[in-house]
Parts: sequence; structure tokens; C-alpha cells
Amino acid sequence: MHIMLKIIKRALTICVLMPLFANAESPNPVIEEAVAILDRELIERQDELESNDEALYALVDEILLPRFDRRFAAQQALGKHWRNASPEQRDAFVTEFYNSLLRRYADGLLNFDQRKIVVKAYRGDDTKKYTKVKTIVTIDGGTKVPVDYMLIKRESGWLIIDVIIEGISYLATTKEELKVEIGGSSLDAVIARLKRENSGES
Repeated sequence: MHIMLKIIKRALTICVLMPLFANAESPNPVIEEAVAILDRELIERQDELESNDEALYALVDEILLPRFDRRFAAQQALGKHWRNASPEQRDAFVTEFYNSLLRRYADGLLNFDQRKIVVKAYRGDDTKKYTKVKTIVTIDGGTKVPVDYMLIKRESGWLIIDVIIEGISYLATTKEELKVEIGGSSLDAVIARLKRENSGES
């Protein structure tokens, strides 16, 4: 299980930003376009982004924030604890959960290479609320990893809500980790930990 989680983390840093422009009726063409746009941005600003973490985080935020349903994803990750949380706790968790994802993805973004990603032919039903886009990602050593993206259809278009790598859902895994952590402490303690980590504190 630990080996699988390592594969998930490595694959996420390579490919999770692919569907961030998924706001068309059919998600596949937009995902392919997003890969090309992101790759070009990284090439043009490579020196700046390698030397300036804040610029890198700003780039990820500019792309991610409008295309990621952060409140829905945070609610799913928190599970039953969402129902018992106060409005203030919910807002705080959404913010820190999103910032944690942003920094995690940004830390691996400079290794992004669109040639390692193959978007499979779309087999979903884009008239429904939820859809799945399947890809194959080649990681170090030539290992090919199946990566599925779950998206939800909002008025603004398709928004990413989960990444499933080799059958393992990122949200489901995070939900179990948070369940254990909150059970041993509290939601406030989890929010405080995320805030410390997001600010660069140990």
C-alpha cells in the first residue's frame, strides 16, 4: 500500500494539472489543449519558475482556481466531519485544503512533460453531471500508469474533482487519512497543521 501511495504522489505531480481547462462540452479536446498550453508556459518561464516559488505557485493558482471545484472536493475529503463543522471551519478547511493541493502539485510541476501523457478516446456521456477522462502517464523507468479524472459539470463547465490512479481515488485516500487524524485530534488541529505547512512552517 505504501508503494502504491508513492506511485500516486509521483504521478499526481506529473499529470494532475492536465484537465484544468476542462470547460467545454466534451472534455477530451480541452484537456489536450491544456497540456499544450501548460507545457508552453513552463518552457517560456522555466528560469523564473525554477528560482521563484511564489511565481510558480501563482501560475498554478491562476490555472487551477477557476477550473477546480475546491469546495466540493474539500467536502468529499472531509466526509462526515463536514456535516458537523461550523461555517467558519468549513471555509478555513476549504482554503487550506486547496492551498495544500496547489503547493503539492506546484512542487512537481517543473517535471511536467506532455509527451509522457496520452489522452485516451473519450467514452463517457457528456450530457450527465459526472464524467471520467482516462489517460496513460509514463513515469520514471518507463512504467505506464492509468490515470482517470473525475469531473463534475457546473454552469461554468467541467471542473475536476478527483484523480484516480491505478484504481485508487485521491479523494478516498485523503478522506481515510483525515478520518484517522481528526479522530486522534480535531478538525481545528488538522486545519492548523495544513496552515502551518502551507506557510512553510514545519
